[in-house]
Amino acid sequence: MSKYVLGLDVGTTSIKAVLIEHGSKRVVAQHSVETTSDIDDCKELQAKEQDTGQIIRTLNECIAFLPRDKRQNVVGIGVSGQMHGVVFWKAKSACDWSTGDFFTAKDSSQLITWQDGRCGTDFLSSLPKPRSHLSVATGFGCATIFWYMKHRAEFLADFTVAGTIQDYVVSMLCGLETCVMTAQNAASWGYFNTATSQWNVDILKSAGFPVHLLPQCVASGCVAGGTCRAWHGIPALTPVGAALGDFQCSVYSCMTAPTDAVLNISTSAQLTYAMPGGFKPPDVPQPMSSVSHVPYFDGSYLAVAASLNGGNAMATFVGMLGAWMNELGVEISDPSGLYEKLICRALSQENTDLTVRPTLLGERHEPRALGAVLDISAANLSLGHVTRALCRGILDNLASMMPAASLRQAGVKRVIGTGSALCRNEALRQEAERTFCPQHAVEYSEHVDSAAGVAMVFCDRV
Repeated sequence: MSKYVLGLDVGTTSIKAVLIEHGSKRVVAQHSVETTSDIDDCKELQAKEQDTGQIIRTLNECIAFLPRDKRQNVVGIGVSGQMHGVVFWKAKSACDWSTGDFFTAKDSSQLITWQDGRCGTDFLSSLPKPRSHLSVATGFGCATIFWYMKHRAEFLADFTVAGTIQDYVVSMLCGLETCVMTAQNAASWGYFNTATSQWNVDILKSAGFPVHLLPQCVASGCVAGGTCRAWHGIPALTPVGAALGDFQCSVYSCMTAPTDAVLNISTSAQLTYAMPGGFKPPDVPQPMSSVSHVPYFDGSYLAVAASLNGGNAMATFVGMLGAWMNELGVEISDPSGLYEKLICRALSQENTDLTVRPTLLGERHEPRALGAVLDISAANLSLGHVTRALCRGILDNLASMMPAASLRQAGVKRVIGTGSALCRNEALRQEAERTFCPQHAVEYSEHVDSAAGVAMVFCDRV
């Protein structure tokens, strides 16, 4: 009888579940559901939060859709999710299993996401310097906790444990009273030294940071525990991997050679390649660098240009157009139809002299950056010109962060294009080819994702 591994990705906009056959790693079932979990009435300006309860409800819905006979033969569970963000919970009462063979959220906070913008430049500059090669930015778990210390200390007093949303899922599945966190997620929080795999406890303590909230760090690719009871037909005591970063899992699912680079454009955008064996990052942060080095597996690192502005820039453009049309009395019932029309117009406009700089959210290495539209003329104001220029701007921004020369120097021969925004937008794909060809071959894979990747990690490493 076939055995399966379940891979889960708790994403920014959706949750995806994938079942792969344990031996062949062939995908046998998959399902994805949008979470619609954004909290729009946050009290603080620049806050970006999601409803943890709604995320878990969506997770249950997604799992229940998979074939029950295959769920009953799951022998392992891998979990990945959105990095940097933080959710808080009470150790002994953070979920409720009384409703059946699934849990619901209880005594847990909202998820403060990686997109949270409350930690401005002045606030970040007031924080202690980390003993790490990675800088601390707004939306990072430790920075967010520092913000709550200063502005809403009573909020932190209600909770005893903290982690990413994927760490929370693993803790609830395994019935853990603490949080175990891999280096991939810990590095995304800040104040974590990847060389020693230790938090900067002394630095944080000196600043009054509640270090009791810091998770226990474990190796990426290890088991966190077993399911504390049957879950959607998956047997009790099924091994659950410690949660991994969605970015690393997405790369794992498609990078097959050291000469590969991966271009991912989903909500945000990343361009990455593997550093050679033996690479050690610098000892101190390089906050002005557009390229960072994030932990991968077995002590290796990925070089990554991680842009905050990807598919969300296009989504903002579509939202702006929809709002304008509503103000003009034209009701838009299906925003996805707008996407299709805009892509169609961009495809009819193969070139443009209009320039769009899509950095609406700034960048971590340049947080004060704003978006801009340049070289405007009476001849380039059509939707085709603007949409084409926006697609080009997303790629040009990434290429400015990781220039083609650095890819050549790293020996990159092939760029693998992935991500929902890239896969659904042919104009974006054309701009990717304009950016990277002919120096590098560009190939696309619609089936590359973090859920499949984390299941593959479980098969290979657990």
